[in-house]
Amino acid sequence: MTDLTIDAVLIGIGATIFMDVIALLRSRLLSIPSLNYAMVGRWLGHLPNGTIVHRPISKSSRVRGESALGWAAHYLVGIVFAAVFLSLAGAEWLEHATLLPPLMFGVLTALVPFLILQPCLGAGIAARKTPRPNVARLSSLFIHASFGLGLWVASQGYAHMLQG
Repeated sequence: MTDLTIDAVLIGIGATIFMDVIALLRSRLLSIPSLNYAMVGRWLGHLPNGTIVHRPISKSSRVRGESALGWAAHYLVGIVFAAVFLSLAGAEWLEHATLLPPLMFGVLTALVPFLILQPCLGAGIAARKTPRPNVARLSSLFIHASFGLGLWVASQGYAHMLQG
């Protein structure tokens, strides 16, 4: 494996864990629900049958192992996002990580749920078909910004581990 792959796997998993902890705290402290990753697994489970868009996903038939599939996909996407970020930022960033680039990248990653996941799950582009679209949009932006913060936090931990 290349250094970029190792960096992306470790930092991507770390950033995704950080994001999940933020989502859990937000859910527990503010009663704001986070995405049900079983629905992502359900969507992925229906792809081989040619079903891309659901209206809504909650009314589609369950898929065996959908929760595990959704969570695995969630972490794989975190690794891919980390690889893209690290490729764009370059090795210099990892050596002298600053907060703003990953934070901006994290916010930018919200385009994926806005333009792909939400429409495919039946929520429309940028959650426009949900009961409170602006709340859903802000939630996505917040949680993806926390992923960006997680990229920075994980890079700091990774750099410390390498120096240790």
